[in-house]
Amino acid sequence: MQRDPDGQVNTEQRGHVLLIGIDRPEKRNGFTPKLFSELAAAYTRLEKTPELRCGVVYAEGDHFTAGLDMPKIVPLRRAGKPLIPPEEVDPFSLREPLRTKPLVIALQGICFTVAIELMLAADIAIAAENCRFSQLEVKRGIMAGCGATFRMAERAGWGNAMKVLLTGDDFTAQDALRFNFVQEVVPAGKQLERAVELAQRIARQAPLAVQATLLNGRLAANQGWRAAYQQIAPTQQRLYNSEDAHEGVQSFLEKRDARFVGR
Repeated sequence: MQRDPDGQVNTEQRGHVLLIGIDRPEKRNGFTPKLFSELAAAYTRLEKTPELRCGVVYAEGDHFTAGLDMPKIVPLRRAGKPLIPPEEVDPFSLREPLRTKPLVIALQGICFTVAIELMLAADIAIAAENCRFSQLEVKRGIMAGCGATFRMAERAGWGNAMKVLLTGDDFTAQDALRFNFVQEVVPAGKQLERAVELAQRIARQAPLAVQATLLNGRLAANQGWRAAYQQIAPTQQRLYNSEDAHEGVQSFLEKRDARFVGR
């Protein structure tokens, strides 16, 4: 079967986990409008499918992505048109509808521009030790446009963020770990396995509690801890009255693994 020259995003459901694969390795997974659209559709599937509890984003081939396929992206950007369909979940978590389920990302090889933006928008990032990162937009006469300009400073501090953003210089997986951009560095070839392992562990927990934890943390990050604190009491009341909270207590008393249903 002939492959689409603009690539595709593949999905695979493994139990309660959705694997989302960027598939254009012959072009180092250079992002096209089609890839952006299909990636958003995959995030929307994760969000809207009740039995799915966690997602994993990865890329086929030796590299996560060399960045944007500029000849295909530039006309849209010049016209001010969005890369993400407005009705779909935003993979960069910058506008509604926002993702409410956890997402783990696995990265390897060349990880330029959009790879970093997706990494910073994920909840947990696993990097192969051979990762080569660069937020190189300033070398192309543009700037990072999907959150890196403020998320880097939040994670790494102003000086470290500006060093990366204003030079466009490469940085390593160990640098990314030091900057709090990634949570683990693993041997090359093990990044997806580790990401799936973490996603499956998350998916075994109580879904309502996981989502509530994620949303409360995001609320604190965006609006401050007082806004998050105001939501704790009503959220806890709702959770304590859920079937899963009852199951959590029963499983503890019966010394067995809990069987959560998301209600």
